[in-house]
Amino acid sequence: MALSISDVARRYSAFIRQQLEEMERLLQPSSIEDEELVRRAVFSVRNKSVLFERFLPQKDVLFTVVQDVRPAEVTVDFGQQLIICTCPQQNCCRHKLGVILGLYQYLGSVQEWTSKWRAQKNVHLKSLATERSPESWQRMVDEVMQHSLHGAKAIESYSISALLTTTHTKLQRYTPLEREWQPLFKLFMELSVLNKLWIHLNHTNSPIDNYYFEAAMNHRLDIVHTIVSELGSKSRLFATDPFYDAIQDLVRELLFERSGRPQIRFQFYLTIWTEVFTEKARYEKELFLLEKLHTTSDFPMTVNRTLFYVLLKDCEKLDEQLSYLEQSQLAFYLPIAKLALKHYMEGLQLLLKVILPFLENFIHTTLAPQQRPLFIKDINALYSAIELSEQEAVILYQAFGRYGIQPYADFLLQKARYEEWVALQQLYPSSISHLEARGLKTVIQEAPAAVLPLYHYYALEELRQKSRMNYKQAIRIWKSMKSAAKKAGKMTYWTNYMQTMQQKYKRLRALQEELDKSNLI
Repeated sequence: MALSISDVARRYSAFIRQQLEEMERLLQPSSIEDEELVRRAVFSVRNKSVLFERFLPQKDVLFTVVQDVRPAEVTVDFGQQLIICTCPQQNCCRHKLGVILGLYQYLGSVQEWTSKWRAQKNVHLKSLATERSPESWQRMVDEVMQHSLHGAKAIESYSISALLTTTHTKLQRYTPLEREWQPLFKLFMELSVLNKLWIHLNHTNSPIDNYYFEAAMNHRLDIVHTIVSELGSKSRLFATDPFYDAIQDLVRELLFERSGRPQIRFQFYLTIWTEVFTEKARYEKELFLLEKLHTTSDFPMTVNRTLFYVLLKDCEKLDEQLSYLEQSQLAFYLPIAKLALKHYMEGLQLLLKVILPFLENFIHTTLAPQQRPLFIKDINALYSAIELSEQEAVILYQAFGRYGIQPYADFLLQKARYEEWVALQQLYPSSISHLEARGLKTVIQEAPAAVLPLYHYYALEELRQKSRMNYKQAIRIWKSMKSAAKKAGKMTYWTNYMQTMQQKYKRLRALQEELDKSNLI
């Protein structure tokens, strides 16, 4: 059938308008590169360089060629809602835009669309990039984010990761050429973009209590960690001081002036204050600013003061501050305790002993079941670094509940309480192979007589299965038991034990056959 582009355009008008809207969002009018891309796409339409070759109605596919320095083939699959170009440029290119504008001219005015798009330009980003100051860098972020956030529209969480990636791709074009400035530029952009995004999310009541948002934030946090490690290897110039001051303000605003997901916001704040800022004078300045700050933030100020008393190693004020600790805030104290583990053991001991009475209720009422194992693993590693009395240890492992069986077993081994370790393994059985990896060999070495009841228990568990394979496994366990009995000097006991087993299970012919081959008796 003859190709009628006007019919195709009208038939798929919704897709064409959607694609044009998406390209309008991706292309920044303040960017010289994007402005040039739009100019060349419009020129290709006006110059009739967009050739619509053929349309396959049965497949809803349109084949086009854009005459450029090198001709580019653009395929529009209306059914799959895809536009594919043979040029090497990723995402939006002038050929794709030229084809969409070539179709759009049958639905509206290309000139009007172009004028509307250019009218969004406030200032050239390149000129802002050359004005090296925190204010000009902030204006760059404001310009790009204003274009990306669609005014007052709420943002779906699943699109946040792509939005942040697109935004940073635009900003990275203006990264300073000097290597010592590059990580600082990236860090400023990460925090400033995050701040602007969070403002928008709060104002539009966009959903953030979901996996998509958390995954996007964790990805950006990983990027911040990478930038910070790069920043630490660079010498700091005197000219960068205003930018570090601006970063200090940005993370404080993020933590105390935004709302929602306070633990995520605290992770960004903590990263900056433990990996970027290391000067005592800056710690004292921030603490002074916090004391003057009047806020209704969902992040507790008491936690932040605790952080800075740990950083300043002020034991007296830390002790006083911890008297205000609340059970609901314990999750915030875990990263502070990890920090104290590296730099301030006295503060760690003080912090963990204050937390101890709150642990049981926090673990079993505040934490979700899927969060408990990881939390207990982390908190147990911290408590392992300090000295606990017997009573404190009992409180700790009782707080862990069933999640603390292995930590308690490790504690018993550490304290050489081998009989109690064996009793615990019988109370919460697993397998011999698991026990060998978690301390059984130590008990055999130090108290071989203590493990004899344990081997007996697991051997009987195998016999209850009543299969030759399980009988063979029981024989292996008995061989280990014999070795332990020999080491303990209890061979008489061993002989009487095996005779009793042989007599008790004399009706199990397969077991008797395996015993005859084992030379255990």
